[in-house]
Formats: sequence, structure tokens, C-alpha cells
Amino acid sequence: MKNIRNIAIIAHVDHGKTTLVDKMIHAAKVFKDHEVTGELILDNNDLERERGITILAKNVALHYKGVKINVIDTPGHADFGGEVERVLNMADGVLLLVDAFEGPMPQTRFVLQKALELGKKAIVVINKVDKPNCNPDWAHEQVFDLMCALDATEDQLDFPVLFGSAKQGWMSHDWKSPSTDITALLDDIIKYIPEPHVSEGTPQMLITSLDYSNYVGRIAVGRLNRGRLAVNQAVSLVKKDGTIQKHRIKQVFVFDGLGKMEAQEIEAGDICAVVGLEGFDIGDTIADNEKPEGLGPIAVDEPTMSMLFTINDSPFFGQEGKFVTSRHVRDRLLRELERNLAMRMEPTDSADSFMVYGRGVLHLSILIETMRREGYEVQIGQPRVIVQEINGVRHEPVEELTIDVPESVSGKCIEMVTRRKGVMKSMEPRNDRFLLRFEIPSRGIIGLRSNILTATQGEAIMTHRFIAYEPWKGELPGRQNGSLIVMETGTAIAYSLDNLQDRGVFFIEPGEEVYEGQVIGENNRPGDLVINVTKSKKLTNMRASGSDDKTAIAPPRRFSLEEALEYIQSDEYVEVTPKSIRLRKVYLKDHDRKKAQKQPVLA
Repeated sequence: MKNIRNIAIIAHVDHGKTTLVDKMIHAAKVFKDHEVTGELILDNNDLERERGITILAKNVALHYKGVKINVIDTPGHADFGGEVERVLNMADGVLLLVDAFEGPMPQTRFVLQKALELGKKAIVVINKVDKPNCNPDWAHEQVFDLMCALDATEDQLDFPVLFGSAKQGWMSHDWKSPSTDITALLDDIIKYIPEPHVSEGTPQMLITSLDYSNYVGRIAVGRLNRGRLAVNQAVSLVKKDGTIQKHRIKQVFVFDGLGKMEAQEIEAGDICAVVGLEGFDIGDTIADNEKPEGLGPIAVDEPTMSMLFTINDSPFFGQEGKFVTSRHVRDRLLRELERNLAMRMEPTDSADSFMVYGRGVLHLSILIETMRREGYEVQIGQPRVIVQEINGVRHEPVEELTIDVPESVSGKCIEMVTRRKGVMKSMEPRNDRFLLRFEIPSRGIIGLRSNILTATQGEAIMTHRFIAYEPWKGELPGRQNGSLIVMETGTAIAYSLDNLQDRGVFFIEPGEEVYEGQVIGENNRPGDLVINVTKSKKLTNMRASGSDDKTAIAPPRRFSLEEALEYIQSDEYVEVTPKSIRLRKVYLKDHDRKKAQKQPVLA
């Protein structure tokens, strides 16, 4: 086992994890003939490349000085905490990556806390020391303070530190004297990260990840804790509920570079993939055929937010997507549940809709965006936080919110957050910016990002992480302005939009097809307003001065998927198709909406 190291890379969003793994891949010469394209090798999912964030944890195996290093790149967002908790079970140590300018951020704290609780040894990497105004020594002290605050052991506090720039491809023990490559980091991994702890006995492997192949079906991935696994070996599958199933292994793979390599036998300590098991879930154990012993299942934080997924029943359904029926949507959601640990699903009273629970708006919107690209059409209800009854008292999730803003607009941000029941905890000056920390109910964060970005001209950097359930904080102010709703199906005419511009802000352009009940703008006043945008100009052969002026229509406000989900009210849906994101009322007919308003609201 002296020739294997299993290490996970943890850090806040955008502190350079995937870039660092990229440079490690190049340093270990995984690709002899690989051309450097400028794109990150590990961000192999379109969504990850577009957003520049890691969504799915990935495994890479490097060979350096006769040692095999299994590197696991983890997501930095707290919304993907299920992924982080899963993969830390496979690692023996962690690389903690910290930005030299920003220091440890909320998500750094989140993932580091998980790693320390599992007793992992950390190597600290202060990245981006080439940034102007950065302070690597200050960042180093902040990491030490954070570890103390998280109750790290003496051994964990005695951590090695490297400074460098993953983008420029160098790491060194002294940031004032840069090196030419990152071999110092690879040397430290071999020196400080312990080899896998292996106990003698029968085979035991906790399934911590899933892979899928169109040829062999589901593949179980995990680290073999003890014993050996070989091709054609009979094994037991110990389920989380204690039931035992008998199976036979068809193939075993080890990770090599970016791919997998078939092996005849796996020894304890290595991360491997097993083919031939059926009906397994993450958290089950592969054990001995004769004397099966299960390992403790993976504990994952509970979801804090829910959204209603329903089939698309708008007048435009089926025009853009391939998969539109409730059977398609249900099968796709069940497939997602198999590999997404932090997600839950419950049926509703209707056969056409499903309640999906997740860790936050980003967590669920990534699923919706993925489904949309696969050709699905769905409608999504307003995101709602999950409320729990604890000792007869109503509790709701509360989060730590951090906002990094320019000094001149900090007052606006504080006012917005406190209006949503946020409580300010600290305010730190950093150069000409402020770092504001609040505790705020999860409900208050829904829709806050777009408002804060507008108020700060897009300069605010906002992050949040779940802390705990606390007693209900009371009612929050909702969106003040009503919606502009289409009166009849047809094509939006420039003449009508021009005449109605004083009513509010539009979300559509002239020439777009609209349908009755679609939300196409925000009213300037409270309350909804039904408008006719399909009315064309009456043509006569009489000329009147001034009536033939050119129309000048303001550009429409366009929503991203997250913004649309955070914008809608409880009586609205977001209609998502492969080509469009539309807002609409749950009841398309005006008289149906009035009837629904008269009915008593069920809590």
C-alpha cells in the first residue's frame, strides 16, 4: 500500500481546484501527445464549462516517482454537498486550496469541516499568489484560525503549506521565490498524505459513487477497504437496510489517467470500479460471500428546498421538446435520484406532477438545465423551503450569507438583507471593499441575488451555506409589483408593445409567439394586469400628423433559469423547454384565476 495515495481536492468555488488538477495531469505526463487546448480537461460537462464550476466529483489517477496518486476533484458549492461527503470517504487526505486574496470563504469552511470530522490530513495550498493586492501570509494565518475554530487535532494543525499559481503552473514553499513547475506539490503529497489504512480480513468496499455504461449498465465505484476483489468472484451486497443479496463480479477496473483500465484483481487501498452487481445504491457494501459484514452508510445532510415538477400543459407543449409525458419526466427524475445523494422525490395528488427536494436553487436548477438539454419539457413551481416541526415549534432552515461588495454600495446591501430578516454578524474591510456576514432564513435568499446584483451594478460576490434549523422568523416581504399577463394567444405586435410601455417592463420582443395566461412583463404597480399585445394598428387611408412616428421599444429583460425560478410568485410556473424559458400563471384563464383567489388558501 506504500505505492498508493488517495487525495481529494477541496476549496471554495472558483479558487482554482480544477485548474490545479489540470496542471497535475500535465506534470505527471498522463498525456504523452496531449495538445493543450486551453480548456480544462476535467470540466467535461457542457454546463461545467459554461459556468466554470465543478458539479460532479471526478477521479483521476497519476503516476509519479513510482507512486499512484488517485486525485478526486470535488465541487465547491454547498448545494453539491452530497457529492463532497461521498467522495471524502474514498480519500486518505485532502488538498485544501485557498485564494491568496480572498482567504478562506464560507464553502471552504463547509468542505473542510466535513474532512476534519472524518479525520483527514490536510495539505494547504495558497493559490493565485500572482493576483495584485493579494496577501498570502494573511491567508495562511486565516486557514490556521479556521482549523482551530473547527476543532482540528494537533496532527491536523501541523499542516504543510505550499504557495503558488495553478494557472501559471508553479508551486513553492516560499511565495517570494517562485519555482518553474508543481513537482513540490506532488512530492509533498507522497511525503505527508498517509498511505491507505488497510486491515486484514474478508473483502469490504463501500459504494460511494456510480458510473453508467450503455453496454454493462450501472458500475459501482468506491475504495476497497480490505481484502481482494477478483473477476468472477462471488460476493454479497449488504444493503443499507441490512438485507443481503448474492452476486458475481464480471469485471473490475482501476483508474488510470482520465480513464479506467481493466484488471484481474484489486488489492485493498485502491479506488476501483466493479461491474456485475444489480440493484445497488450508494452507501451499500460489497462484502464476502460467506461472512458478509456491512460498513456504516454515508450520512448526507437533508434537503432544505422543494420544487414542484409538472408536465408542460401550456398551449405550446411538444413544439420544442422530445420528452413531454409524465412517464418520461418520472423516469428521468428516478434516474437522477440513483446518483444524486442529496435529492429526494415524492409523488403528489396528481399523476402528472412530482415534488422534488434538493439542497438549494442552484442544485435543482442544474438538474432542470440538464433535462432541458436532453430534450425534456417541464414546468416548475416556486421554490419553497422545507419547514420542520421540532418539539411542536415551526422551524425553518437558516443560512450564513457572505457578500463581498464595494464600500460605496454596502449600505444598500445591508438594507436589502435586513429587510428579509437577515441579522448582520460581522463587517470586515478589504482594500476598497467590505466583506459582510449575515445569518438569514433560506426563504430570504430566494430572489435576493438578482436584486443585489442590480443594486451594486453586478459587483457583489454572494455565497451562502446552510447552518441549522431555527424557529420560524415570521413573514418576509414578497415581490411588490404584479405581472403583465397576455389576454389572447397570438404574435406580439410592436405597435401594441410600444403603446403599453408605460405599464411596466417587458420580458419579450416584438414578433414572439405568446399565449393566453403567459407572464410577459412586470407591472409598475402592485397587482396583476391583463393586456392585449396581439392587437395590430388599424390601417386607414387617412393621414394624421404624428401617427406614423417610429416605435422605440426598450430592450426586454431576459432571465436565466435561476433568475426565473427566484422571480416567480406562488401562482406562477416557469415553463422550461429545450429552446425557451417562459413564465406563466398556473391558471391560464382569467376567470379561473379569479375563482382560485376566492377559495381559502390551504396552509
